[in-house]
Amino acid sequence: MIRKNLLLTVTAASLVFACENKRQVQETAKIPDAANLPADTTATADTAHAAHSATIADRIRQYAPVRLTANLSKLTAKEKEMIPILLDCAKIMDAIFKQQTYGSYDSLLNATTDANLKRYIEMNYGPWDRLEEDKPFVPGIGPKPEGANFYPKNMTREEFESANLPDKTSQYTLLRRDANGKLITVPYRTAYAAQVKQASDLLKRAAALAENPGLKKYLTLRAEALLTDNYQPSDLAWMDMKTNTIDFVVGPIEVYEDKLFGYKAAHEAYVLVKDLDWSKRLEKYAATLPDLQRGLPVPAKYKAEKPGTDADLNAYDVLYYAGHCNTGGKTIAINLPNDEEVQLKKGARRLQLKNAMRAKFDKILMPIGNMLIAPEQRQFLTFDAFFATTMFHEVAHGLGIKKTVNGKGLVREALKEQGSAIEEGKADILGLYMITQLHKKGMVEGDLKDYYTTFLASVIRSVRFGAGEAHGQANMVRFNYFAQQGAFQRDAKTGTYRVDYAKMEQAMNKLSEILLTLQGNGDYEGVKKLFTEQGKVGPELQQDLNRLKEANIPVDVVFEQGKEVLGI
Repeated sequence: MIRKNLLLTVTAASLVFACENKRQVQETAKIPDAANLPADTTATADTAHAAHSATIADRIRQYAPVRLTANLSKLTAKEKEMIPILLDCAKIMDAIFKQQTYGSYDSLLNATTDANLKRYIEMNYGPWDRLEEDKPFVPGIGPKPEGANFYPKNMTREEFESANLPDKTSQYTLLRRDANGKLITVPYRTAYAAQVKQASDLLKRAAALAENPGLKKYLTLRAEALLTDNYQPSDLAWMDMKTNTIDFVVGPIEVYEDKLFGYKAAHEAYVLVKDLDWSKRLEKYAATLPDLQRGLPVPAKYKAEKPGTDADLNAYDVLYYAGHCNTGGKTIAINLPNDEEVQLKKGARRLQLKNAMRAKFDKILMPIGNMLIAPEQRQFLTFDAFFATTMFHEVAHGLGIKKTVNGKGLVREALKEQGSAIEEGKADILGLYMITQLHKKGMVEGDLKDYYTTFLASVIRSVRFGAGEAHGQANMVRFNYFAQQGAFQRDAKTGTYRVDYAKMEQAMNKLSEILLTLQGNGDYEGVKKLFTEQGKVGPELQQDLNRLKEANIPVDVVFEQGKEVLGI
């Protein structure tokens, strides 16, 4: 659990900063939390316990517990000394994210003594179920605001669009109202001043211990970034790290929590230790990106950009998840940085989280496959194929196009809140495309059937995250499109799925072209139509998902993690 003194509200953090400026104190002291927290803190332990305890216990069982451990024996004495410092810094990201997604998290948690409800609030970082399309599970709670706690709850899209605020679309500002009800922006460095100062100090302590020059530079620059909201220098330094054993991803990174516009980045952290043996196996793939980009199944203008060649692939064991990445369906691979300028200049780093990936394969994917994949094709379900499809998903984020071909600016900006889901869909489908092309060149080992069969099982696995989550939406679109193209067939008698390998490749190429074209055109309405029409769970699939639930096959994992688990 997180120390209570870290759980400061946005207003309190603003006041700490504003002590340096009397005028700002007068303005920011009156700015409430954005969500206005609709009756949520009125939920009581008694009503919650009576109505929900048994149901909530069932929901908790959707998550398989996994202990996050790793072999730390090969670390140096100073590296071992760094780990608890990084864990403390990660906990601060956890505290900030709770403010961003909900606001009065402490009040909500303290309003109940029901152990199950309290635990499920902790797992979801608030009162909305992330595996049930963010539906509220606490009595008295209304729908989750699309903008979470990044914007005022009563702000309309039109009001935002018409506001003359130059930094309103910044990933690192909150939208709030001043004493007169007018929209203003509050930089993250101001809103979370106390927390980011603590985190920055911890990063500086870790940097002082770092023996690897690249890691030392990155931690130093990241410490500065938390105080300035200027993350590009540290992103560039992070890209330059090649020989570090310890890695630490920290700060405001992904924009999935902002379903209103997809602008605002949420805080998170991963503490990682590199698996040197597995990483060695992956080195050869980074150099293939330019050739794969040229071969994409789209017209030339949609693949004219050249992906950075300074990218790398590595495997890691995760020691700790915090903040956004620790919610709902847990991340098992990372593709960063998100800064398009850094990507075009240096590419991206792809981090495969091997221990978390293995847990999902053993506890979730194989049980799903043994129930829903045709018996004669179950032999093609392998961890190596799961690892590869996950890895190439992350690599594929670097393919395609970052800037629209028709002057609409960056794809991310043109597609707004629709951008995250289509980007995840693109990465999934192009990841499979990459495997297919590299397999033909003899660079990927094993039977191609392994990859296609495991891919289908993984699509079904991810669909269970719900259509309210970007990865779940993307998987649902792909599932429906593949079904329409005959890439697999469902046996009505057995309720199992059989892959048609030739049609799978054809469907893969067709869907790749559709997604890349929509992105390149910045076609907001086209993307919205695609996900509205294809992003729904059909009755047959719902029956099969119900069977998985009845069989008590977990939807995802929840981590037992921290200093005690690691024995430090």
